[in-house]
Amino acid sequence: MKDTNRLQQELMEAPDLDRFLSENRDSFHSGSIHELLNTLFQKRNISKAALAKQSCISEVYLHQVFAGRRSPSRSRLICLCFGLSATLEETQELLKQCALAQLYPKNKRDAILIYGLVNHVSLSDVNDKLFSEGEETLF
Repeated sequence: MKDTNRLQQELMEAPDLDRFLSENRDSFHSGSIHELLNTLFQKRNISKAALAKQSCISEVYLHQVFAGRRSPSRSRLICLCFGLSATLEETQELLKQCALAQLYPKNKRDAILIYGLVNHVSLSDVNDKLFSEGEETLF
C-alpha cells in the first residue's frame, strides 16, 4: 500500500483518472467507522459497557455504532477515543479515515481536546474545561 504523499503525487501527475483509480485500488481506505472502532476496541482490555460509561455515551448508541447502524459525529467519535484511551495519533487516524476533520492545535477547542488526549485527562474534566472556556462541549 502506498503512503499518502506518494499517492497524492501520483494523482496530481495522472493523465487518466480511471487508470489511476484502477492501479491504486488497494491503496484506498474502504473500512467503515464501526470496523475501525472495532479494531481499536480489540486492542484495549475493556468491556463495551465500560467503554460506554467512559465515553459518556449510552450503551444502546454504542452498540448501534459498533454494529454499523449509526455513524457518530466528530464529537461523539472523540468521546469514544477518550473512552478507549486512544493516543493522539490513533484519534487523528480514526478521524482522518472517517473523513472527519482532524484535531487542529490552532483551534482553541481542538487544542483543549489534544491536551486532554495527550495528558490522559478524563472526558468529564475536558468537557468542563471546554465549557469554562466558552467552547462547544462534547456532550
